[in-house]
Amino acid sequence: MSSATPTVRDNRDASRFEAWADGERAGFADYTRTADLAVYPHTEVSEDYEGRGIGSALARAALDDARERGLRVLAPCPFISGWLARHPEYHDLAYRADSRVTD
Repeated sequence: MSSATPTVRDNRDASRFEAWADGERAGFADYTRTADLAVYPHTEVSEDYEGRGIGSALARAALDDARERGLRVLAPCPFISGWLARHPEYHDLAYRADSRVTD
């Protein structure tokens, strides 16, 4: 197995980012987008590619895409959420519910 950097593509028809390595799909990160928000509910990396940076490549591509689109990020996916928490350069993207209560 090669250690080449994966190629990440936005598969808009499937609403997910896909990482490709060695000619095969190595992982994916599902998303839903609204006018203001990108939601990342699930990320999966093939067992054969675990520990090779596939998940990080997917997270970076997804968050860079959200930034380019001017979207906030909601990440119920534990991997994306954890990755976001460990990378302060992306903290500004995190969605935070407004805590104010209106009458």
